[in-house]
Amino acid sequence: MKTSSLPASVHSTPAPNPAESLRHLPVSARAAFAQFQDDGNLSSLDPVVLAILEDFIPRRSAVPLADLPGTTRLIEDLGFDSVAITEVVFFTEDLFGFTISNEEIISVRTLDDLRSFIHRKVALQPGR
Repeated sequence: MKTSSLPASVHSTPAPNPAESLRHLPVSARAAFAQFQDDGNLSSLDPVVLAILEDFIPRRSAVPLADLPGTTRLIEDLGFDSVAITEVVFFTEDLFGFTISNEEIISVRTLDDLRSFIHRKVALQPGR
């Protein structure tokens, strides 16, 4: 993935209603997000992150993403390209109300990288 292939990140604001943004995701992801809102436990976000990936994955995996090892690579193993990654970035920015720069996302290579990255970004949000 080349930095130049990704559009510059723009300032995002939180979705007016996160439940509305998540309505097309599985019930389990919506419940996990609600759990996170209740308890603030960052690990509650893992099913949400995987559901977002499932929503934008260019080619479906024969195995659910939750069953794949954390070392599974987004580009090489799952077929993510710059367009799909950009869609994930924009959705995630809108959902959580933070921005993700090209420099930040370029270092995200695996499922574990993405989970850790989201955890860090959410933890840095004001009021957390």
